Amino acid sequence: MIIKKFTAKTEKEAIENAKQELGEGVVVMNVREVKAKGFLSFLKPHMTEVTVALEEESEKYTAAVSAINNVIASSQAAEPQPATTPAPPVTEEPVRKESSAIEEKLDSLQSLLEQQLQKPEEDKEEKSDKGGEKEEETEIDKFIKLLHNTMLENEVDEKYAKDIIDEIGQINKPNMPFDYALANIYQKMILKFGMPSCIKPAESGIKMVFFVGPTGVGKTTTIAKIASIFRVDQKKKVALLTADTYRIAAAEQLRTYANILEVPFRIIYTVEEIERAMEDFRDYDYILIDTAGHSHQNHTQKESMSNLIHSVDEKIEKEVYLVLSATTKYRDLISIADSYKEMTDYKLIFTKLDETTTLGNLLNLRLYTNAELSYVTYGQNVPDDIEEFNPQSTVKQLLGGKN
Repeated sequence: MIIKKFTAKTEKEAIENAKQELGEGVVVMNVREVKAKGFLSFLKPHMTEVTVALEEESEKYTAAVSAINNVIASSQAAEPQPATTPAPPVTEEPVRKESSAIEEKLDSLQSLLEQQLQKPEEDKEEKSDKGGEKEEETEIDKFIKLLHNTMLENEVDEKYAKDIIDEIGQINKPNMPFDYALANIYQKMILKFGMPSCIKPAESGIKMVFFVGPTGVGKTTTIAKIASIFRVDQKKKVALLTADTYRIAAAEQLRTYANILEVPFRIIYTVEEIERAMEDFRDYDYILIDTAGHSHQNHTQKESMSNLIHSVDEKIEKEVYLVLSATTKYRDLISIADSYKEMTDYKLIFTKLDETTTLGNLLNLRLYTNAELSYVTYGQNVPDDIEEFNPQSTVKQLLGGKN
């Protein structure tokens, strides 16, 4: 894994510089404003520092792990260090830990986890009574096990939690500092989430966006929030359509939002009507389409929706977003995701983050479907309670920290 900082006038410029040097696969780990340096620095504008990470090819990664192990081993041979000593710098190796940026976000999390390592004395006595049936765990083993259990408590699926811990096990040494293990897990989880992929303008012409998903997840409200951002903040031309002819209330709700935003609204019953809408709104930036929130097990309605979505293929640039509730059980999310995957590729939107204390399903579905995450919502307020998915804050919560 390569971790490197880039500084520029804006976040966008810094990320572009990172991509030019390291490639498109970089993942943003941290963004912060920094002061200019040098003579008369107080007169210079602040800069934006972006820390990015890049997972290398397997052979390079293996070599990097070996390099880290060699550095840790040589350091331990020279002078044994306590478990909480900061990791030795690895400035000349292909894998580098930019500790200052990472520790800034993880200091409080590490302290919280270390406090949980303090076992009651009776637990220790009970273990000693067993008479050496099992080799005593090192402090770093306990720390890594605590991270694993914290992920499980946040409903990360056992398979994915184990995979993450196993990757860290490749560089585990008895005296490896806690902050080094924590930073590695933090980085790997952010890389697994990847950057959010949200709605962007079409390369030319209109972008048509379908929103699909089961009933009760908040599709209509989510569409209204996104439409408001485009219309009010970005001054784009937006049309709202609904193909949900089963629930009159949902159509009327979207019509109300359209009236408030002063954008066109139309109910679509047939493929011909969606083609007519494409023609009528050909000079618009976005056409956002609500769909029927039927059960994913209703095969007739699934076929009808599939026909609607694919009716515009090769006619217009389109995207599909699967809207899911973060409160839904993982087993049900798998069933829903599989059902819609039969129809089309999609990106993920998670709603109702304010109604759950565990966010493990965001990581579970990301890894299960390999679909990119885009937006998350956390309330009913339009347009405020929506934002682009933030992998850094989500991983911090999954590891036991507070957002």
